[in-house]
Amino acid sequence: MRPSIDFNCDVGESFGPWRMGHDDALLPFASSANIACGMHAGDPMVIQHTIALCQRHGVAIGAHPGFPDLQGFGRRTLGMSATEIHACVLYQVSALAGMTGAAGARLHHVKPHGALYHMANTHADVASAVVDAIRSVSPTLKLYAQAQSRLALVGLQAGLPVVEEAFAERRYEADGRLTPRDHPDAIIHDVDLATQQVAQLLTGEGITARTGERLRLRADTICLHGDRPDAVDFARRLRDAIDAVGWRVAAP
Repeated sequence: MRPSIDFNCDVGESFGPWRMGHDDALLPFASSANIACGMHAGDPMVIQHTIALCQRHGVAIGAHPGFPDLQGFGRRTLGMSATEIHACVLYQVSALAGMTGAAGARLHHVKPHGALYHMANTHADVASAVVDAIRSVSPTLKLYAQAQSRLALVGLQAGLPVVEEAFAERRYEADGRLTPRDHPDAIIHDVDLATQQVAQLLTGEGITARTGERLRLRADTICLHGDRPDAVDFARRLRDAIDAVGWRVAAP
């Protein structure tokens, strides 16, 4: 059997009459989805609709909790204490778990969003708050965390099943961190370069950091951000690239 890699995407980010992304067209290419929980994006109707889409396409359902920051799309760092972050994540994951269960499905994983994700990857107290909140909902929930990050380590130490993540269309620094979004080279806009990065990751060649160094990363899942204007075409070509190197797409 061919080796497999998970392909996750961020979805459910519309709000009221405002629409973001093309979830209906994107989800058929994914194996798992991270649904915004209403704090940085999304609302109850959007969440319900997105859960139904995941069920229709056989996509594993995940919660995507973020900072309570609709205006900043959860990409701004908020000065919240670890206790506040724990409660905020617990609230959001519980909501997704409840709505998923009501639809006759189950919550598969949790992946923090935006600034919360990056803080948890580098700050032990934030990572512990996120992990403890997830365990409070269910110790069997999978934690999606950046490969070789603090969050991944804390999750493993707490006994959560950790799924280590790499990014298709983000640049990396030489130390393995993602290039900050305010840097002009943070995003790989060229789809050919992004699919090449994924192929290098899967074949063990190592990806090229922004400054030219070769990075050896191991990942269980690859992320595509659904808010890209070309996300659907990107997803299609990414699936083709994964198939071309002899891998298949499947949820962990």
